[in-house]
Amino acid sequence: MKLISSKIASAVVVVTLGVTTTGCHIYKKFELPEDTPITREYKQALEAEPDTTALGNLPWTEVFTDPVLTDLISQALENNKDLANARLNVEIAHANMLGARLSYLPSVTLMPNGAGSSMAGSPMSWSYQLPLSVSWEIDVFGKILNSKRSAEASYQQSKDYEQAVRSQLIAGVANCYYSISALEAQLMLQRATAESWEKSVQMMKDIKEAGNTTEAAVVQSAAQYHGILGSITDLATSVEEAHHTLSLLLNVTPQRWAIQPGLSLDELPAGFNAGVPMSALAARPDIHASERALAVAYYATNQARAAFYPGLNITANGGFTNLLGSMIKNPGEWFINLAGQLTAPLFARGQNIARLKATKAQQQQAMNNFQYALMSASAEVSNALTAYHNTSAKLQQLATQADYMARAVDITETLFTNAASSYPTTYLEVLTAQQNYLSVQMNFINCNLIRTSAIINLYQALGGGR
Repeated sequence: MKLISSKIASAVVVVTLGVTTTGCHIYKKFELPEDTPITREYKQALEAEPDTTALGNLPWTEVFTDPVLTDLISQALENNKDLANARLNVEIAHANMLGARLSYLPSVTLMPNGAGSSMAGSPMSWSYQLPLSVSWEIDVFGKILNSKRSAEASYQQSKDYEQAVRSQLIAGVANCYYSISALEAQLMLQRATAESWEKSVQMMKDIKEAGNTTEAAVVQSAAQYHGILGSITDLATSVEEAHHTLSLLLNVTPQRWAIQPGLSLDELPAGFNAGVPMSALAARPDIHASERALAVAYYATNQARAAFYPGLNITANGGFTNLLGSMIKNPGEWFINLAGQLTAPLFARGQNIARLKATKAQQQQAMNNFQYALMSASAEVSNALTAYHNTSAKLQQLATQADYMARAVDITETLFTNAASSYPTTYLEVLTAQQNYLSVQMNFINCNLIRTSAIINLYQALGGGR
């Protein structure tokens, strides 16, 4: 027995030395590679002190201050099913992590048994055992270590995903809220225009009866009027759909929400005119989740490498029994057995080699996905900033255009009032001016919504809502 134990110990020493010289990276924790400029910049950003005044680091209650909107967001964070499922995924990952951590402990099994026997009418002789079996896998080659680290990375990844869902939910409710407000403003404007245009159509008919305009002018004005009525129908449908979408985000039955028309967000801080540094992108939860996925792939590769090395198991059996060999003795005696087993893979039909190749490829895929996530995040922030700046400039132009269009309506109405008989087509010009003015007003509301959405999307793109 001592000779066998000595041989096992010698084998463990030899293999351990081999691992130390050829596979010591199996025991290393994951570190993000710095072999590309973007990953190097990201790692430096993680080490820098966070700017608590940056837009992405502000609490959502400081970005969205409308009391109605804050109440809606609070309801969504409490009731939304996607966020609830994300939280449950965190609990699942946490349970898996605890299981992986407990893998270091031995497994203990109690298997009591008894039996009776009688031969040729002899009295029944009873035997019994109360054995306790203990099995302990010694993590010499990092199999359990990498499994535990992989579970820890998966747990952190699930928390990052939960935060990403939270950020998306906050932005989704805010976008839906302001979309409803813009649609309600457009619907109100279209309905007011329809009332005014209905009177204009009747006035055109009266002018035709007086012989001061043609049937074509009457038909054209009526066609414009019915076009406005059709637009009202489309807007009403869009409003209902937006209200239902908001209800779905809040996990309630479809209903209408009391939202004032024409609402918008304030302007961005002046500091965003110069762009956003990597430190702001590094705060995004989806970036962190992608990094955790890379860590999980790294530990999976280490586990595949560890499969090439032996596994060491120590077992112990002990307990109380009255069956000693072929003899039954009462009272019984205590017994104990100790054993060590070293299992070294010699030939597994190429499965270990194939598994290692696959995990290496998956690790490279995870790295590619991580780098793409960084570039995609940068593009999202850039797009949001571009949309904000361009729509801000466009709003100024639309405001000026609306002023000119309002003046055009006043001028044509004045010309028609003062000289209707001299200018028989002037009222058609009035209707055209009114139609152009309506179009500019609708564009202004839509542009203002795009600008507000750009602020919301930028907040989400910076990982806001943490």
